[in-house]
Order: sequence, then C-alpha cells, then structure tokens
Amino acid sequence: MINRKNVARAAGVCAAATMALGLFSTGAANADTFVALPGGEITKTLSDGTVVTVRLVNESANINPSLGSTPVHRNAWVSGSARVEVSGEGATGGKIRPGYVVGCQVNIDGGGATAGVEGSGQWDGQSGSIGANGGGNLSLGPGQATSFYLLDREVADDYGNEDHSTTLTFKGTNGSVTWADSTIGLTGCGGYAQARAFVKVKVETDNVMSYVTLWGQPFSIG
Repeated sequence: MINRKNVARAAGVCAAATMALGLFSTGAANADTFVALPGGEITKTLSDGTVVTVRLVNESANINPSLGSTPVHRNAWVSGSARVEVSGEGATGGKIRPGYVVGCQVNIDGGGATAGVEGSGQWDGQSGSIGANGGGNLSLGPGQATSFYLLDREVADDYGNEDHSTTLTFKGTNGSVTWADSTIGLTGCGGYAQARAFVKVKVETDNVMSYVTLWGQPFSIG
C-alpha cells in the first residue's frame, strides 16, 4: 500500500531542493568575480642622475558585472599599492597620484605619455593620457574613456582656505599609497568595458623636474 503522507513529504523535499538549486544558480550568475592583477614596475633615470622607480603591487579587482541588474551598469572594487623609490644626491621626495582610466568599447591598452587630456572624451589608446574628473562614478558611451584619481585629501591653500588634493607628497627617498576596495561605478555603457590603473609621480630636484607614469594591466569590468 502506498503511504500518501510519505509521497507528499518526498514531493515537498524535492520541490524545496529544486527551489534551492534555482536560487543558487541565480546567485552564481550574478556572483562577483575576483581578478588578481600583475601590477608593474618602471625605472627612469633623470638628466641629473636621479633614479626614480615606481611599482604597482598587490593589485586586484572584484567585479560585479551588472549593478542594478541592467547590462549598462558595471561596478568594481579595486585594491593595490603604489610605491616610489628615489635615489641620488638630489633626491628630496616627490608626489604620488594614483588613479584608474575606464573605457567603454575603446582600446585602453596604449598610453605611457604624460601630455594631459582633461575630463572625458574620445581617446585612441595610443597617445596622451587621461586627466581626472574627480570621482569614481562614471557615465560613458561607446568609444569614450575617462579617469579619476583615487585620492581626495582636504588641505589648506595658500590663504588657509579648504582645498582638495589628489596627490600624496612624500619627503626623502620613499613614498607609497595603498587603497582597498575603492569603487569604480560605470553607467551608460552598453558594450564591453575595461579599466586600467595608473600611477603618476612628480619628482623635483635642485636641477630637474620630471614626471613618471606607470600603467597597470587593463582588465575587463563586463
């Protein structure tokens, strides 16, 4: 004889298991993706013999491809550390300015020059650099790239009024900036999107003033 209570109980267990599996599948589809990035290193010898070494270490990104559950939203949390070493008789310190460039359906695998392009706009990825727009929440259309600096430090200007700085000034031969889970929020991009870290360093000695830019590896943000 078939026990109807046992059949009903078994059917209930199967339904619960199916529902749980469905929930797990949905979560897996929307799960964050952790990306370990290689960072980088660059060394430049200035005309007076001062040697500047810039390193990007412990770089990573945690990517959520669909913030707001729409294909035009992206969100990523980025971490890393910029380290600068300056050596030579004229070494007295420098300024560090880390940030990220973000592009929508545009090649951001170029760069390396330090001529400024301020704000958002068209960029071929091969020449010039992208200036800051002061934030990590960006709105981009296809073929556009923009960037932001990570630091926003409250400082006093020459007259004692409140001002903001995107740089860290260090004295001596070593300086570093570390960031953890800084947000990149992107809206309006219906195609593929990429991001890429950069570290801009200014070194000034008694004889020369020079800029050194280190670019990280581009990574997809969906």
